[in-house]
Amino acid sequence: MNILLWWVRQVLLVAVGLFFLLFGIYILIAAYHLKNPYAFIMTFFASNLIILISAVLVLGFILRMIKVFKLTRVPEKEENNINSKK
Repeated sequence: MNILLWWVRQVLLVAVGLFFLLFGIYILIAAYHLKNPYAFIMTFFASNLIILISAVLVLGFILRMIKVFKLTRVPEKEENNINSKK
């Protein structure tokens, strides 16, 4: 049960990270429609910061999930040995 909860939490964290990534892209697109140059610069850099942070977090969560999946997986050779001993 604890392992299932861990996987659900990781998937939720990836989903939240993807939401903020898409939100940052939306703000970046909206920045190009601004008429005030100062507002454009501030919005442009803020959206890039949101995109950068959320992309790094999503990548980190996915790499952690891959690492845990590889560590908890039973290799095929051991699985075949267990089945043949029965």
